[in-house]
Amino acid sequence: MPNFCAAFNCSRNSSHSVLAFFRFPRDPERCMKWVENCSRSDLKDKTPAHLNKYHRLCARHFEPSLITKTSPFRTVLKDTAIPTIFDNPFKRSKKETENKDGPEAKKKKVESQREDPKDNSEATTEDVSENSNGDGVGINAQVIDEETLNKEYLKSLFDVVVLMGAQNIPLHGHSDKDPRSKCFTPSNFQALLEYRINAGDEFLRKKFEGSPVNLEHCSSTQLQQMLEVMEKCIRDELLAEAKSHVFSLVVESLVEIGDESHLPLFVRFVDQTNCLREEFIGFVLYEGDADAITERLMTEVSDKCGLDMKNCRGQAYLCSGVSAVKVKAVVTKIAELHPLAVVTPCSNCSLNICLANTMMSTGAHLVMATLKKLDAFFSKSPQLQNQLENAISIYYQGNEEKAAALKEACLTRWTEQHDAFELAVDLLESLLLCMDSVHDNEDHKWSDEVAHDAFVISEALTDFEFVMTLVVLKNTLSFTRAFGKNLQGETNEVFVASGSLMAVLHSLNEVFENIEVYHEFWFEEAVNLAAALEIPVKVPRLFFRKRPASNEEIQPETYYKEHVTIQVVSHVIKELSDLFAENHLKALKSLTLVPAIMGQLKFNTAEETTVDIYKDDLLNPDTFPAELHCWKIKWKHGTKDVVLPLTIYETLQLPDIKFFPNICALLKVLYNLPLFALMNEKSGTAKQRLAKYLANTPAPHRNKSMAVFHINCDVKHDLDSMVETYMKAYPDKDVPEDPDSVQDAEKS
Repeated sequence: MPNFCAAFNCSRNSSHSVLAFFRFPRDPERCMKWVENCSRSDLKDKTPAHLNKYHRLCARHFEPSLITKTSPFRTVLKDTAIPTIFDNPFKRSKKETENKDGPEAKKKKVESQREDPKDNSEATTEDVSENSNGDGVGINAQVIDEETLNKEYLKSLFDVVVLMGAQNIPLHGHSDKDPRSKCFTPSNFQALLEYRINAGDEFLRKKFEGSPVNLEHCSSTQLQQMLEVMEKCIRDELLAEAKSHVFSLVVESLVEIGDESHLPLFVRFVDQTNCLREEFIGFVLYEGDADAITERLMTEVSDKCGLDMKNCRGQAYLCSGVSAVKVKAVVTKIAELHPLAVVTPCSNCSLNICLANTMMSTGAHLVMATLKKLDAFFSKSPQLQNQLENAISIYYQGNEEKAAALKEACLTRWTEQHDAFELAVDLLESLLLCMDSVHDNEDHKWSDEVAHDAFVISEALTDFEFVMTLVVLKNTLSFTRAFGKNLQGETNEVFVASGSLMAVLHSLNEVFENIEVYHEFWFEEAVNLAAALEIPVKVPRLFFRKRPASNEEIQPETYYKEHVTIQVVSHVIKELSDLFAENHLKALKSLTLVPAIMGQLKFNTAEETTVDIYKDDLLNPDTFPAELHCWKIKWKHGTKDVVLPLTIYETLQLPDIKFFPNICALLKVLYNLPLFALMNEKSGTAKQRLAKYLANTPAPHRNKSMAVFHINCDVKHDLDSMVETYMKAYPDKDVPEDPDSVQDAEKS
C-alpha cells in the first residue's frame, strides 16, 4: 500500500514519487511540532502513537541536512528533525524560518550530532518511512498505476456500503432526513468512512485530504451510482439461472419508501436442481395510472433484470383496498400483452382472504383492517392472549369443547386462515369483552398505548356495518372455503380443485339469483348478533353525508343489501372467473402429467389437448405424443413396489426425468405458477426478510437498493466485480469526484 503525505495541500504519494516518507515521531513534544508545522488542525487531537502508525510526511518538507542516504535504498532522518518547508509559510514558526540556515542553527546541529552519535541508527527504527516489507526504513516505493489506485479506492467505498447493507444500517443520519434537526453528527456512511480512514485506509485518507473543505468522501450522485451497481450485481447473481427460462411474477402489498409508494416485486423460477425459488428483485414505483405502472414494471423486469417478458407464465398480486384495483389493472394489461402470463392466486395467502382484500366496499375495508389490528394487538404480549382466553371461557361456559377449539385457533394466526370469518363471528362477543376489559384498565395492568389500541378495536367491533359485512363475508365465502383450501394443498388436491370450480361458481350464481332470500337470512343473523352485543342497527353515518338531501328514508336492510350483500357476492363471482381463466384451467388440467394423478385417473388422460398452450415451451413438439405414451406406459406397468410421485417437485427429482425432455419442460412451466407452494423453506425466506426489513426500518431511512442487498445478503457478492462493473458503467468517473467539484457543478 503506498504512503501519502499528511501535509496540508501536499498530494505526493510513494507510488508517484521517489521521495522518502517518514513517520511522525512518538515523542509527544516533537510530534506536536510536526502537527503544527504541517497545518493539520484535525490531527491535534490524535495521539503520537496513532500519528506514528498511520501518518507520514514526505522528504520535501525537511531540510536536506536533516536527511542522510546511507544506501541507494535506505534513507535516514535525524531523530531531532522538525519539518519546516511547506507551501504555506505562514503556518511555520517565524523564528524557525529566519534562523533555519543561521550560524546558531548549524552550531546546534553539530553539537547534537556530537552528543548522540546514534542519531542515524535510532532514526531508522522510529522516525523513518516504512517499506513494503515493514522494516521501518524509507525506500523508493514501487510505482502503482493510477487504475489500480482507483480500483482500490472504489473497493473501499463498496466495502463500506456492503457492510451497511448487510447490517441494515441506514445510509443517512437524522440531519439528512429532517431539515429541522440540529444533529451535529455526520451521516452513517460518512462516519464509517472516517472510521475506516482512522483505521489506516490510505486510499480513503488521500481522497479526503485532497478535498479543500473536508466534508464528504463521496458525492450523493456517485453514491447512488454505486448503489445501482451493487443492486445490479446482486440481481445478476440471483437471476443467473432464470434468464432464458420461464418465470412468474408476484407483486406484494404497497410499501412506503421515503415519501413515495412502491410495489415489492418477486420472481419465481425453477433452478438447475429443479427446485422452485422465489426471489425478491426490487421495488416498482407506484405512481401514475395503470399504463404507467405497467410500463415501469415491464422495464424493471426486462432492462434491469434481463428477463424476457415472453417467458412470463404466471402472475399474482397480494394488494388490498384501493391499490388492488390499480394493480389488478396492471396484471390484466400484462396478460393482454402476454396471454400465457396467467393471473393466479398466490400460494402464501388463503383464497378467501385474497378475495376479501380486493373488495372495494367500505364495510370490507373495515373488516380487513380490524382483523389486521387484532393480529397485531394480540402479538404484543402473551398476557393479552390470556385475557382473550379468559373471555372465551366466560362466553362458552356451557360448551367446553367449543371453547377449547377457539382457544387453540387463537394460538395461530387465525386472521389469515381460510375460515377466518367464521372464527371472527364465533369470537366476536369474546373479543369485545376482552377489548373493553383492557380499555377499562381498572387494575392498571396495561400501558396507555395498549389501552388506546383496545379502545380503537372495540369501536370497530361495535359498528353494525362491521357486523353485517362480517356475516355476509362468512356466508358468501363458505362456498369457496374448501375450494381455496384444496388450492393450497398437495398437487392432487389442486387438480381436484380445478375440476370443482364450476360447481363453486354455480352455487354462487344461485345465491346471486336469489339474493333477496339469502340477504334476509343474513341480515337477521347480523341483527341477532348485534342485539347480543347491544349494538344499534343503523345505516352508516358516512352514507348520509355523501348522498344529496332527500326526504326519503332508507331502511338498514335495504341499504346493506345494495351496498354489502350484492357487492360481496358479485365481486367473488367475478374475481374467481378472472383468476381461473381458460388458460389457467388448461394449465391445471395438465397436472395429469404427475404420475400419482395419472394413476388416480387410471391413466385415462388426454394431455395432448391441454398442453397446446405450451407447445412453444416444448423442446421437440413433434415427439411429444410418443414421449407421452412412453411416460404413461412407464408408470402404468411399473412394479408393485414403485410409489408414484405425488407432486411436481418429486417428479422433477426423478433420475430418469432427463429421458423425457418434453414432460420435464412442461412440469417446470406448471411449477412456476404462483399457485403452487414453495417446497424448500430456504426459497421462501425472501418474503420473510422483506417483512422484517419493513418492520425494523422506518420509511424515511429505507433505500431501494440497500433493501435488495439486505434481503439477499446471503447471495454471493464480489467487491472486485462491483468495482469492474462500476468502472465500465462510468468510464469517465473511475473515482468519485471531489465535493468541491460537485458543488461547482451544482452552482453552474
